[in-house]
Amino acid sequence: MLHRLAGNLAGLAVSYERLVPRDRGAGFEQVFFDCASSGYRGVNVTYPYKEEAARRVRIDDPLVRAMGAVNTVVFGPEGPAGFNTDYSGFLSAYRQVRGASRAGAIWMIGAGGVGKAVAFALLKLGLDALSIVDLDRSKAADLASRLRAADPRLSVTLAEATEALAGPIDGVINCTPVGMVGYEGTPLPRARMRDAGWAFDAIYTPLETQFLKDAAAEGLTVISGYELFFHQGVDAWQIFSGRPVEAAQLRRLLSEAGAGPEG
Repeated sequence: MLHRLAGNLAGLAVSYERLVPRDRGAGFEQVFFDCASSGYRGVNVTYPYKEEAARRVRIDDPLVRAMGAVNTVVFGPEGPAGFNTDYSGFLSAYRQVRGASRAGAIWMIGAGGVGKAVAFALLKLGLDALSIVDLDRSKAADLASRLRAADPRLSVTLAEATEALAGPIDGVINCTPVGMVGYEGTPLPRARMRDAGWAFDAIYTPLETQFLKDAAAEGLTVISGYELFFHQGVDAWQIFSGRPVEAAQLRRLLSEAGAGPEG
């Protein structure tokens, strides 16, 4: 809906389709190849294919190459080019809510594609230290290695579970599917948020997750997953179309269509 509405504002008829490899009886590689060869301008890539997509495209931004995950691909005469608008979208979402405030010391749960994008964005936002937990410890270790390569001075620690997260804390971040529709719950007990100042949840279905409800109840400043969704979508639209969009108008149209928060 976001891309179709952006197309309407630009006077373009936009087709934006949902392509799920499992539903099509194919793997990611085949669906990606089919899109590249059948006239698509580009694709957005979501969980769990962002790292796989990064291995199949040219990435010009050295920071996106370093994180090893892309969520936006454009097909051109020189082959597919990859971008990460989760990265740029999180920067915009954070600054919209917290302005120039430093990110500080962070606990982050989830080290997959969106976790990588958010972690690398935090490097631009005054990240002092990062503690990472993921059920797949190899993912957490890979992200830690990538972050240390990008900033050798950064303090990065790994935890086995949320109970093991320790040290001074400014922000708590959820980059797992826990809390979305069909995966109800929260990855972090409310009591563990009490010493933090802000929280972000990458999930935007539902708009208010238990994680963010708990954070707000503890007095934390909240950055919703909807803000990441919106800003990454605006950035992807501009990459796909080469045209700007009036973000405030697009936000209002999404809200009126029931696809965003009221007001």
